Amino acid sequence: MQRLAEHLYSILITLWVGALWAIGYLAAPTLFRVLDDRALAGNLAGQMFTYVAWLGMAAAAYLLVFLALRKNGAAFKSAVFWLVLLMLLLTVASYFGLQPVLAQLKADSFPREVMESALRSRFAAWHGVSSIVYLIQSLLGLFLVALQGRGLR
Repeated sequence: MQRLAEHLYSILITLWVGALWAIGYLAAPTLFRVLDDRALAGNLAGQMFTYVAWLGMAAAAYLLVFLALRKNGAAFKSAVFWLVLLMLLLTVASYFGLQPVLAQLKADSFPREVMESALRSRFAAWHGVSSIVYLIQSLLGLFLVALQGRGLR
């Protein structure tokens, strides 16, 4: 059973960080480059980011429990534990904090697209904040992948 828990630990790190990079830096930019309808591209990308956020929250929950049980009190001294916790906090802040602001700006601009409305600059500013948070989370994910073996020791 312990080996299964360890394998799941590695698989979830791979899925979470891989999804962050694949969606954020491959799929979403491709949608905007290929689709003529930027609103459609944005909606599709937003849906994928939602899936990545839920995957991240589920993965982080497992990883934190795994590390707490594996290392007992020493989990709080583990860089892997703190990386996972920080990534989780960024995910929660983005999904429950930043994304609702962006969605409200889109709703307030209706019937126009937000980028064609008077709310364009506010949307762009909040989108920029969201992008920076996502970049930080993605970079922390790289450190998590590099250090994941420490969580097993």
